[in-house]
Amino acid sequence: MAEKKRDKEYSVKDLPGVGAATAEKLKEAGYDTLLAIAVASPGEIVEASGVGESVARKIINAAREKMEMGFESGNELLERASNIERITTGSKELDRLLGGGIETGTITEFHGSYASGKSQVGYQLCVNAQLPKEKGGLNGSVVFLDTESTFRVQRIKQLSEAAGLDPNEVLKNIKVARCFNSDHQILMVEKINDLVPKEKTPIKLIIVDSLISLFRSEYVGRSTLADRQQKLNKHIHMLQKLADMHNIAIYVTNQVMAKPDTFFGDPTEAVGGHIVSHGCNIRVYVRKGKKGTRVAKLIDSSYLPESEAAFIIKENGINDVGEKEKEK
Repeated sequence: MAEKKRDKEYSVKDLPGVGAATAEKLKEAGYDTLLAIAVASPGEIVEASGVGESVARKIINAAREKMEMGFESGNELLERASNIERITTGSKELDRLLGGGIETGTITEFHGSYASGKSQVGYQLCVNAQLPKEKGGLNGSVVFLDTESTFRVQRIKQLSEAAGLDPNEVLKNIKVARCFNSDHQILMVEKINDLVPKEKTPIKLIIVDSLISLFRSEYVGRSTLADRQQKLNKHIHMLQKLADMHNIAIYVTNQVMAKPDTFFGDPTEAVGGHIVSHGCNIRVYVRKGKKGTRVAKLIDSSYLPESEAAFIIKENGINDVGEKEKEK
């Protein structure tokens, strides 16, 4: 959600019920703009500032009034869409599949079996996000939430050198958090709000590798499914809120399961059910192809057509498949 001009005319201190001390507490918690307060829940404002719930509601309503939040025309939405930026994956074919690359303001999910290339795409994006715009990057920094102990400094160093970048500078611009349970994972997403105003290089990419691993290990059996899905739904909405507020690209990987009732075709299905299906704007299924290639299939998007793209993972990163390597 783009900030309107009126957000620049007022500050958080101008809101009724917000004094200097309350404004400072809100700022420390990441609520330093009218937009951040306008889209927050009363509970979040209460927790951040210590005010009562009724005061929190007044603060939120006042922020919404000052920002004139309401209906927008299609032309206004079209103008906002012009702010969308994209990060190249390194493969022209994969970029084509995604409409030009991983886009900001959107959650893009890659799911597939182990060693299908999901994390490798994430590593490549960590580097490419820091490239200048003319080379397919966004001159931005990255936040990497590692839930499966997959992040490898050596691979980032290797990809940085292949891209002609200083590995130390690239690694300096990647904030990594090793998450140990689902609550920790959710907390780390909340803390990204605190990071955004502090980073000299703007955060342009958030990676969660993988989205559901910890939820899947903690919530076992049908009796816990409802709780897991409700918690996962809130987590995805928090990620989308970050994407909207700060025009950040969100890349998440997801695990898969085999459907035993599938007798023909590929029995592989993404984990997470309808919550993940509805929460992720662009969904890509990636699998191993022939001769070391990977095949990515776009299975869901609100505006992109279903399509496939082949790519290959080499020492220097994600590449297009050569003529001799393409599947017949």
